Amino acid sequence: MFGLLHADRASTLTSPIITLVVGREQRLFAAHEEILCVSPFFLAACRGQFMDVSSKRIAIPDEEPEIFSSVLEYLYKGDYYPRLVQNRRRNTWELEAADDGGPGASESTVYHHGVDGVLLKDTVVYCTAEKYGLEELKGLALRKQGLQSGIQCSTILASARYAYAHTPDTDSKLRAHYLALIIRSRSTFKRSGTMQLEMHAGGSQLFFDLFVALCNHVDDVASAA
Repeated sequence: MFGLLHADRASTLTSPIITLVVGREQRLFAAHEEILCVSPFFLAACRGQFMDVSSKRIAIPDEEPEIFSSVLEYLYKGDYYPRLVQNRRRNTWELEAADDGGPGASESTVYHHGVDGVLLKDTVVYCTAEKYGLEELKGLALRKQGLQSGIQCSTILASARYAYAHTPDTDSKLRAHYLALIIRSRSTFKRSGTMQLEMHAGGSQLFFDLFVALCNHVDDVASAA
């Protein structure tokens, strides 16, 4: 299972408390320095590159508080809501149900001030983990996103563009996930006015990669025939 610490470990931590000021609303979070320094980003910050040493305070104005909360939850507990749970009867992994007993799909998206729109939460978590150097969190976010369904085309495309803008060109996982998702759902995207507008707007490597992936898919079908 993914993760770094179990919840009961938090009571044994003795390192200093760091205050984090997150987002445009300047929401305050508190975390043990030992926990934060699992991330190379925060290790550098705690060494004085980004932190007010006298107050032990780090400002992260461009981060979304909801996403940062998920990152902290992962660092302390090894997962973030909605958690992965094992269905032993089916021998599969699923996302836990929401508190009201319904599916956790309501937690699948998040409003992102940077794009002034809705994105898939797991995509933003993945990109944030990329920035913070948390490889296991990237894997967890990707696995969770693969369990989501019923997402609108516009949200998928906006999230794909965000993924391309916030991952390196060498990323072979999240970008590939979106290419495969669009190809699998090509009949839906072919009818999507949003897809047409996005392609006319251009400005992203996404659509060239999608073209190459579609060509490869056609070649595979032709070879099999």
